[in-house]
Amino acid sequence: MQINEAKQQFVQAWGALGSQWGINKTMAQIHALMMVSTDALSTEEIMEQLSISRGNANMNIRELMDWALVTKVFKHGERRDYFIGEKDVWKIAKQVAKIRKTRELDPILKLLEELKQIKTLPNNEETKHFQKMVADVHKLALNVDKLIEGIFKAEESWFWDKILKIFTK
Repeated sequence: MQINEAKQQFVQAWGALGSQWGINKTMAQIHALMMVSTDALSTEEIMEQLSISRGNANMNIRELMDWALVTKVFKHGERRDYFIGEKDVWKIAKQVAKIRKTRELDPILKLLEELKQIKTLPNNEETKHFQKMVADVHKLALNVDKLIEGIFKAEESWFWDKILKIFTK
């Protein structure tokens, strides 16, 4: 297998994985391409390598920049924009977790806290069951939030050392 074929397989696999996580497939493919590229890439190079339109490339590059996974870089003497992807996989994982927390976990935590404060529900079995389920889901979500916050603060080696000790006992 040649290096270009291996890179292409990685880009395709990362794209498929990203779409299973709720991330746009093309966005994940662009990210993967930038991860395995040693040089900054222009929009045209990304379009060519992934066979995508300029609009698709631009939209997904902007989104990757919003996620802080891609940075625009300046190349002396060039008029084109060039982009480089974050290469540190620990930073990538933390940044993706941060974005997903903000978009998914924080809103559900807010809703669960509001639901726990409702005082006007009738006092019956259905209400008790509902309140217990809300409290249980809220407790789980708070624990997940604490775990994610811990990941943000942790150094990679410390984190994996602690996690692997838990699961290999």
